[in-house]
Amino acid sequence: MRILITGGAGYIGTELVYGLAANPGIKSITIYDNLSRGNYNLFLGRKIEGPQIKFIHGEILDSRKLRQVLKNIDVVYHLAARVTTPFANLDGHVFEQINHWGTAELVYALEENPVKQLIFVSSTAVYGNTTVPATEETQTNPDSFYSISKFRAEQHIQRLFSKHPTHIIRLGNVYGYSKSMRFDAAINRLMFDAHYTGRITINGTGKQQRSFIHINKVTNILLQLLQKNIPSGTYNLSDKNISILDISEALNTVYPGLESFFINQNYAGNDLMIERESKLLQYVTLADSNLEHELRAFKEQFSFYVSAVDDAFVI
Repeated sequence: MRILITGGAGYIGTELVYGLAANPGIKSITIYDNLSRGNYNLFLGRKIEGPQIKFIHGEILDSRKLRQVLKNIDVVYHLAARVTTPFANLDGHVFEQINHWGTAELVYALEENPVKQLIFVSSTAVYGNTTVPATEETQTNPDSFYSISKFRAEQHIQRLFSKHPTHIIRLGNVYGYSKSMRFDAAINRLMFDAHYTGRITINGTGKQQRSFIHINKVTNILLQLLQKNIPSGTYNLSDKNISILDISEALNTVYPGLESFFINQNYAGNDLMIERESKLLQYVTLADSNLEHELRAFKEQFSFYVSAVDDAFVI
């Protein structure tokens, strides 16, 4: 099996490459990425053993290069996207070009070069705000440049539903350690601040709830999709609906004495909750886990620890 991963050098892509490389049924992995985040960690350190691995520096809007890369590919994971948490309403042109039209270019190329399976990682942000946990049947209501661009991308992907197995996976907020991790993601940023400064900042009341899922679980499910006979369609993938206050409470158990500072305390924020029991769980297994245990495992990945009582501790 020959795999292409667009955005393969990113947060999820890095973990997916390692997971795929451990599968003896994978013949080759092609990583297609423009390295726009300046993250080169996939290419350093731990050796990737197993199948042939190739890196192609390319833009998702480069239709000519996409058509060349797709030759002899069996499965495409489309991860390439513009993501800027929490500034999802800045620079709408970039979101539209990369997320929407970049996906359109990929779909045009796939219509000329069919594959056996396409897996597109979208976002639960397409639901907008929710008052109850959303399911795949919930009406979408994208309300930011980012979520609108992902929703428009989904509409292009849907054209392939009848042509070959095609899966749109709407992810909750991803967190957890990876060598290519993003520190603009909520829990990751809070972990960094808790570990190295001894304090975290909470914007608003902290009661607003979001859907979250650990990077290891995302990778595991994406790998399972290769082995399962799943109908083409759109599926949610989220694990926990938790508030910033819940995260703060868990962090206080991991870092006793942690300080929490509130700004914009009158801002209630909006909820975006997702029902854990999605249609996808009819076909794949999503393991249970504990947030505190995940954060403790995350803590072990930091290279050093600065205690708040040390003379060198600076805020």
